Amino acid sequence: MRMRNDDGRPARREARPVSVCPAAKRCGGCQYIEMPYPEQLRKKQSEMQSLFGSFCKVHPMVGMDDPFYYRNKVHAVFGYHKGQIISGIYEENTHHIVPIDRCMIEDQKSDEIIVTIRGLLKSFKIRTYDEDTGYGLLRHVLVRRAFATGEIMVVLVTRSPVFPSKNHFVAALRERHPEITTIIQNMNDRDTSMVLGDREHVLYGKGYIEDILCGCRFRISAKSFYQVNPVQAERLYTKALELAGLTGRETVLDAYCGIGTIGIIAANRARQVYGVELNPDAVGDAICNAKLNGIRNIRFYQNDATRFMTQMAQSGDTVDVVLMDPPRSGSTEEFIHAIKAVRAKKVVYISCGPDTLARDLKVFRREGYRAEGVWLYDMFPATGHTECATLIERTGA
Repeated sequence: MRMRNDDGRPARREARPVSVCPAAKRCGGCQYIEMPYPEQLRKKQSEMQSLFGSFCKVHPMVGMDDPFYYRNKVHAVFGYHKGQIISGIYEENTHHIVPIDRCMIEDQKSDEIIVTIRGLLKSFKIRTYDEDTGYGLLRHVLVRRAFATGEIMVVLVTRSPVFPSKNHFVAALRERHPEITTIIQNMNDRDTSMVLGDREHVLYGKGYIEDILCGCRFRISAKSFYQVNPVQAERLYTKALELAGLTGRETVLDAYCGIGTIGIIAANRARQVYGVELNPDAVGDAICNAKLNGIRNIRFYQNDATRFMTQMAQSGDTVDVVLMDPPRSGSTEEFIHAIKAVRAKKVVYISCGPDTLARDLKVFRREGYRAEGVWLYDMFPATGHTECATLIERTGA
């Protein structure tokens, strides 16, 4: 039945809104891309209030001035469709490639470089890797761009170390994109979902890029963790250090320290900082980053943070402030018990997984710590994710 207006005339059918991203429904990466940005922020604020309201005050969400093209790290998987080379991302929960030339949340220059690489493959007769047959060379391309310095890294992930005409390929790529500062070939011959393998070879440049965050300079290698949204990361880290309340007299432990970002930023305000990280590549970068910034009161250890704190406690050592930024899976009861063992007065917990943060806050409460507040940052606009900084303090003596 046709809809009619009050005067009996046939109602005009409203035009269907044009999708912001044509790949959104297949990709699944940007659950909120069709939602106006203020509505995204309200929705996330409500979700976080429900999650943390019983623990402490939930502060207003800090959004972005421009919520598009914010990702400084772009990954593309390569393959074939109907005889044509395609690049893009895997459809959610599958290994079907969704072809993408331009993504609304990825750095635009990085997307341009990936499209150029795809065009070069045919002229250089380089085959993309086929998961079913095991044949082909190029599996993935990873592009990292330092927004503050403009430096760009391109990582070509190949099945084999043998890369025919690689020097000519690199020259052709740099001719089209002279802004690229380093190119790396990473070898991954494993049949897993991991993008990067253990071996790599620098084809051009110094093999890493450098970026500036909170006034400090950081070296970033292909496998290092670095916040993908530096605009929001700077706001988040500034708040985290404000919550730490450092006066220059504290001993600080930066757990899950990665390449040392927040620990190095904190070092100028602390007496001594210890950074602990399991990834040896990240620890190497962290040591270089401390030297790069002239920081002498920070030491890095390749170790499990729980084990490290337990050993400190057994030696009678204590820590004033723990800075922690665990993966999305959150922390563990053993880790939180170790924080208590080193008698940390204050914990600043940065989380990209609010559900696991809420779980961990229950453990902190059992161990004699209280959450004083949660500060929200929209680190990943157009997605359902929220980043939090939480101040947790020890109750009693």
